Amino acid sequence: MLKFNEEEILSNMRAALALRPEMERILDQVEHEGIRNVCWLGIGGTWASCMQAVVLMKERSAREVFALNAAEYNTTGDRRVGKGTFIVISSVTGTTEEMITAVRKSQEAGAKVLGFVNKVDTPLADMVDWCLTAQQNEQLKFFMVADYLMHLEGVFPDYEKCYQQIDTFVPEGIVAVEKSADDFGRSFAEKHKADALHYFVGAGTLYGATYSYAMCYWEEMHWRRTKSIHSAEFFHGMLEIIDEDTPVTVFIAEDSQRELGLRVKRFLEHYNRNYTIIDTADYPLEGLDPAYRSRISHMIMHAVTNRIDAHMSDLNQHDMSLRRYYRTVKY
Repeated sequence: MLKFNEEEILSNMRAALALRPEMERILDQVEHEGIRNVCWLGIGGTWASCMQAVVLMKERSAREVFALNAAEYNTTGDRRVGKGTFIVISSVTGTTEEMITAVRKSQEAGAKVLGFVNKVDTPLADMVDWCLTAQQNEQLKFFMVADYLMHLEGVFPDYEKCYQQIDTFVPEGIVAVEKSADDFGRSFAEKHKADALHYFVGAGTLYGATYSYAMCYWEEMHWRRTKSIHSAEFFHGMLEIIDEDTPVTVFIAEDSQRELGLRVKRFLEHYNRNYTIIDTADYPLEGLDPAYRSRISHMIMHAVTNRIDAHMSDLNQHDMSLRRYYRTVKY
């Protein structure tokens, strides 16, 4: 299969899941010391993952939980950040300027920071109060933290059962999803590889992933113009530019905001002939209780979009690692 390394996918996912015992020890300590609020801090794609973690928690947890964009925090600040604030970050390089400044600023305000930093001996890895290292699967790591915090709060008594199933069935299950989505990914890429503008719509635990897919993948990696929008906001502006030919993709998850995506789907069925629905419910994952599928919907979505990306890159002969400006010029 094009640009597909099964062993690497399995190894990275298992490595992320293997962080749980150390993560739980850290969170036990933080909870013992007292948590006033929980802040998910990011920039770009990591901020998108932060938004997903907030969606997961705000429905279930009574804690004050919020996401901050690092560049915005650096300029405007946030009075909620201070002593008793527990911050979670993620970084691939450990060198993102906005994140370095934001972590320093939050620590000076009295916050404590847990960092998932992929590279040791980097500024962010050295700065955070606790550093956990494993490649990729950022959203999975964030959800593990969110779920254990809710377990400690007493609002997720199924934590152990849920993650026993995730540990056992999800790595191989996600690989199977990606394999099954390859033909779809090829046909989607063939149809949309030259779109002048493509709209991506999502909600719930998939909205952050939708935002990230449009921005980080199609814009940054494929150099294709896109717009991302929340399914709830589709009916407050975007619907008026829909005609039969408008390219639209709707991501639908299996969570409490599912109906928001289905509403968009019903509208497009009447007024558009160029839409695609990517519904995580269409991809079976053996061994996982349906009640827990909302926690891995982002992984199913990513497995599907991986196949789109592989074929888009191949068809357009565009290396996804190329950048014109990002970390290339001063800005």
